[in-house]
Amino acid sequence: MKKLIQSLMFNALNLPKARAVGLWALGFGLWILVGGCAVGPNYKRPPINAPAAFRGETTISTNSFASLPWWQVFQDDTLQILIRTALTNNYDLRIAVTRVEQARAMAAEARAGFFPQLDYAANASRGQNVGGGNTPSPTGTIGNVFAADVNASWEIDLWGRIRRLNESARAQFFASEEARRDVMISLIGEVAQNYFQLLALDRQLEIARESTNSFGESLNIFNERLQGGVASKLETSSAEALMDAAAATIPELEQQIALQENQLSVLLGQNPGAILRGNASLEKQVPPEVPSGLPSELLERRPDIREAEQQLRSANAEVGVAKANFFPQLNLTGLFGEVSPELSAFTSGGDVAWGIAAGLTGPLFHGGQLRAQYAQARAVREQFALQYQASVLNAFQEISDALISREKSASARTEQGRAVEAYKIAVKISMERYRMGHADYYEVLQEQQLLFPAENSLVQFQLNQLLAVVQLYRALGGGWEVETTVVK
Repeated sequence: MKKLIQSLMFNALNLPKARAVGLWALGFGLWILVGGCAVGPNYKRPPINAPAAFRGETTISTNSFASLPWWQVFQDDTLQILIRTALTNNYDLRIAVTRVEQARAMAAEARAGFFPQLDYAANASRGQNVGGGNTPSPTGTIGNVFAADVNASWEIDLWGRIRRLNESARAQFFASEEARRDVMISLIGEVAQNYFQLLALDRQLEIARESTNSFGESLNIFNERLQGGVASKLETSSAEALMDAAAATIPELEQQIALQENQLSVLLGQNPGAILRGNASLEKQVPPEVPSGLPSELLERRPDIREAEQQLRSANAEVGVAKANFFPQLNLTGLFGEVSPELSAFTSGGDVAWGIAAGLTGPLFHGGQLRAQYAQARAVREQFALQYQASVLNAFQEISDALISREKSASARTEQGRAVEAYKIAVKISMERYRMGHADYYEVLQEQQLLFPAENSLVQFQLNQLLAVVQLYRALGGGWEVETTVVK
């Protein structure tokens, strides 16, 4: 490129003077643009103290299930439909897309500083004794002025000010793109989380109805024995109280389900309404295997970390902009047009006007303004560097929390499942013993009272395990891949 510019400037020696001056100015500007140095620090990623493995990781693997697209992690067909709907209609995601477009336009605006700015102007006036040179003869006579010209101006990037501005705007654009991906990951996680919570509420509603029916069956048995004279009113009253208490939880659960559906509808970009779930149930949800991968890969995967780094890169470039303001700016300007007091002479093209100039401007005394701006830019860069390191540390914590929660929830789910099976057997045996007269009513009601809270606890452990998988997937930065094929 530099040899091409040298050839351009050398060939200008053989051209007419006017064209040679313009070509020399163009060549000089390109030379400065290509060969000039950009003041300010070049970007360097801050050091990160990454652990060798995530705390809570049982097996270390170089693979990560966050590399899988979301439709391979969440195998539930209903959930996949909900996620696709949210990715299409969700307003937060659509707002994030508009921010990307804004940043893209700002980056294009900053890129325009590399090129000359061309403007045109045309003027026709008539007057007498008008100041400012608008009439050719301000001596009492009436005169005309016809003028048309094209103006060019070009700031030569001697110190890299424009390059640093462009670097900063480009980093802001990349940051907005990462912010959009972060919104997408969060949206996928929120839809999955709300869906699993909805399935858990469905299961708790089933348990409440089963509990009500079970206490109702006990009440019927006690009533039969009361009418036969072998039971007391205490037995029927106790069973009836437990049945009514269980029935009272049903409206509350139905309310929670409706509110959960409303919240999920908003995530889908729809008016509040019922969510069709088909044959989906909490018991059918199988948590996948979740190798988390290496901590060092996290810096390249999580969009919030990548966004923080782009913000830091932008702030670093702004330091160069602030430093370049201490140095002079070189501007090239040019004009070509026609000026004439007669319209006939103007249209014939005989009165040509042209000019070319170079201007050098620089600061002498600004009362410490430039130094303050430079100090502010450096402080902002330090702020974003600390924010970047804090976001990485926070990511390590989120992954560790999710890994530990998943492992402990899985263990608790297994143990609670055994407890529920044992309670079911106990309820069955106690009812048989009661009918045979080997146990009293208290034993039956006691086992029933223990069974249904245990079933609710099992639902919560199942939900916690699924939510831990969702949180881990989000924390690892998975889920933002776009589908390229139709998934059936």
